[in-house]
This record gives sequence, C-alpha cells and structure tokens, in this order.
Amino acid sequence: MFMPWGDRPTDRHRAFMDPSSLHTYLVQRFPHSCFHSTAYYDDPSQRTMSDKGWRGADLIFDLDGDHLHGISYTDFPALIHSIQEQAWSLWNDFLEPEFGFKREYAQFTFSGHRGFHIHLRDPSLFHLDSNARREIVTYIRGVGLEVSSTKAFDSGWSRRLDEGVERISEILASTSQGDPDSPTISALMEQARSQNHPVSRPKMQDLVAKASSKDHIDRLRENRSLKVFGDTGTSLFWALVRANNSVSVIGGETDENVTVDVKRVIRHLGSLHGKSGLRVTEIPFDRLDPDGSNHFDPLKEAVVFGGPEDKRIRLLADDIRAVINQREIEGGTGDEFTVDEGMAMFLQLKGWAELTS
Repeated sequence: MFMPWGDRPTDRHRAFMDPSSLHTYLVQRFPHSCFHSTAYYDDPSQRTMSDKGWRGADLIFDLDGDHLHGISYTDFPALIHSIQEQAWSLWNDFLEPEFGFKREYAQFTFSGHRGFHIHLRDPSLFHLDSNARREIVTYIRGVGLEVSSTKAFDSGWSRRLDEGVERISEILASTSQGDPDSPTISALMEQARSQNHPVSRPKMQDLVAKASSKDHIDRLRENRSLKVFGDTGTSLFWALVRANNSVSVIGGETDENVTVDVKRVIRHLGSLHGKSGLRVTEIPFDRLDPDGSNHFDPLKEAVVFGGPEDKRIRLLADDIRAVINQREIEGGTGDEFTVDEGMAMFLQLKGWAELTS
C-alpha cells in the first residue's frame, strides 16, 4: 500500500514480483509513505480481499508515543526514549519470558516517526485469529489485573508493580515535601483520571499526606492486598501506579488494532516516513535497550538527510525540542535557527517550522 502526497487516494492491492519492479514504482511515484502486508496470501495481486486467499499473518506489536503521560509530544527526544524503553520492556518482561516467543523469529524496527514495532514471523503463530491475538494484548495491558494476586507468582506484571509502588511512593513523598520538580496535586489528579478513576482534590491531598509515611509503604510492599490508605486512598494509589509509564506498557499505546488485525499493513523497512523524513530502520536486538552501552539512536541512525547548516527555519509551535544528527534545538513560535537539511525536513514535516529563505 502506498500513501501519496496531498489528498489523492491511497494506492492499494499492489504486488511486485521482484525488487527492481518495486524500485521503479517508488522512483516514478515517490509516495508519502510505504506499507507492506503482514499477511500471507495465495495471490496477493488480486484486487479484492476475498480473492487473495489468506494463509496467515505475522504477529505485530506497535508501540506509539501518541498519549504518553507526563511527556510532551513536542519534546521529541524524550518521547522516543520512553517508547524505546517500552519496546525493550515489552519483549524483555513479557513476550519472551512469559509467552515464550523466540528471538530467532523476531524483528525489531523503528517506525520512522514516534514508535517501534516488534514483528514475530514464527510459522507456528501465523494461524492465530483475532481473538487469540486480543488475549495476548489484554494480558500485556493488564486489563482486569488484580494487583494482590500477582504477588503469588513471578511475572512481568509482578515485577512492574513492585517498581511502580517504589516510583509512585517517591513521587507522592516528593509532592508532600513541596519539591518544585514534583507533580502538582492537579497533575496527579489528571493521571488518576487517565485510568478512569474519579478523584477529588481533598482525596488526592489526603493520599499525598498518608503516602509520606514509610510504614504505610513498607506494609504495602509486603502485602499488596492491604488497604493501607483506606478503601478510597488505596484504590487511588493503585490508579496512579497503573498510570505511571514505568508500569504501563501501553503508556505509549501498544496498539491493539494492529496486533489483532490479521490483514494489517505496516511501514516498509527502509522507506521514509512522510511525517518526519526519518527511515524505517531495523534494530539489532542487542541494541534495543535505550539504556544499554551501545543502544540504537534513531535520531542519528535513522536520519537520511544532512549536509551543511545552511537552511534557515522559523518555529511555528511552542515548547519544541528536537535532536537530529546530534544537533539540538529548543524554542517556541517565532524563534529562528540555521540548521542542516535533515533537521529542516524533520521540523517542516512535523508542521513545527517553515523555511524563511
């Protein structure tokens, strides 16, 4: 599938018999974005889905930075780092240890914009229908998770909840002490509401005061079923834990629609993303961990364009932070910078800047 520039219709149902045919198409059409099918067909060139003869499909996990709590979408480096952390955690905490998925069948890619993909091409998984794939996502998302029951066995969720208790305890203690870098009561209320948890300002203030007690937190670490903050306060505490990025694999939206769709298309490896100018790039597994000593850096390694810094741009949005080719800019509406072609293209495609000359 190919997405053209402008408002022209998407070009779908194309099949190529060899790489040179695909290359010729790309040179002649230069599309905005390129996608390939994650499904396998008897005859993929047929124009209707019913005539293609579906045989099976890859299992795909798509993590995207659309709705990260506590991270601005205009702080692109922070957004990318957080999503890469979640991609690493998704594989390391869940897909390999708990589901037994094999690394030899896995491919890890940067989407070219604000996400990461995990492709599983294990023939034993091709037949999974949408319901089976949805069950996998449901577990990863922690839907219906009973926090007290996870303590009984070693699991990705048990470890994540332990880390979440530590993290939220630190945040609430920091807020109670008036640390200027800690979240405000309003910010904490917003996080709780992101989990569909009703909350009032007095209830949140009460939880912040109680959570400053080390005794409460120690008891909760030992037994998650204890209601150490009372019924209301304890459920509010767990809502904050669930909302925290260090706990929720889907803080960056593990897109359920992508995983359950057995006829999905996904961005073509090596193509450029039309919303950033960055390349869809494969990541070696040993470089997936963003905190590793030789981690993959998409803001350097997925950049195609560079050259001299001779492009003058003006920012069109506030609180912009971008890093391309190890060049960082920060600023707001009206600020002007001289940058290279890679940065200029990135900012323009994002809609964050315009050329001034």
